[in-house]
Amino acid sequence: MEINVGGKSLAAGRVFCIGRNYAAHAKELKNDIPDEPVIFCKPPTALVSHLQREIPFPSFGSVLHHEVEIVVLIGKAGKPESETDALNYIAGLTAGLDLTMRDVQDDLRKQGLSWEKSKAFDCSAPLGEFLPFTPDRHLDDLRFSCAVNGGIRQSGNTGNMLFPIPRLMVEISRYWKLLPGDLIFTGTPEGVGPLLRGDCIEIAFNGNKWAWTIS
Repeated sequence: MEINVGGKSLAAGRVFCIGRNYAAHAKELKNDIPDEPVIFCKPPTALVSHLQREIPFPSFGSVLHHEVEIVVLIGKAGKPESETDALNYIAGLTAGLDLTMRDVQDDLRKQGLSWEKSKAFDCSAPLGEFLPFTPDRHLDDLRFSCAVNGGIRQSGNTGNMLFPIPRLMVEISRYWKLLPGDLIFTGTPEGVGPLLRGDCIEIAFNGNKWAWTIS
């Protein structure tokens, strides 16, 4: 997938995701509050453009949940030296969805297995259009939301994150050098819930909205 932002085009790279980054969401799923960021990954085939109007319901499992998140686009290669330096690596911001097969995830957790089958499937990471970022923009008061069939399900603010965006970037770069086109899904607030075939899901950020139908 090619991502256009601020007149530049970047090929989408690795998809890093953060779990349990909002305390209320961790509690609603009866998960422990983590002491450090929980990081997992999705493959590029998980990405869905804001221009694509449909998201296929997976062919396995039965309980598909929405998780709306702020997504960070990395614009240059390197490892941030500090949380302040991390701001220089951000090319753009948008909202996205970390779609999750909750029944599959619950079964994997009971067995002590990793989450990939429940979170990294094809078309599990829809993206809104990226908005250019400048380092003077405050990252601790970004508001975003998710609605299903016109009713608000999730309403989030990055000020409620357990681990702020710059901290996430520094933590990820301890293990992986950041590269242009990398994406970071930064975690979801409370209010996750089911999606059915035929549902219209809409996410909003910074006055913009993007919608898909579950097919």
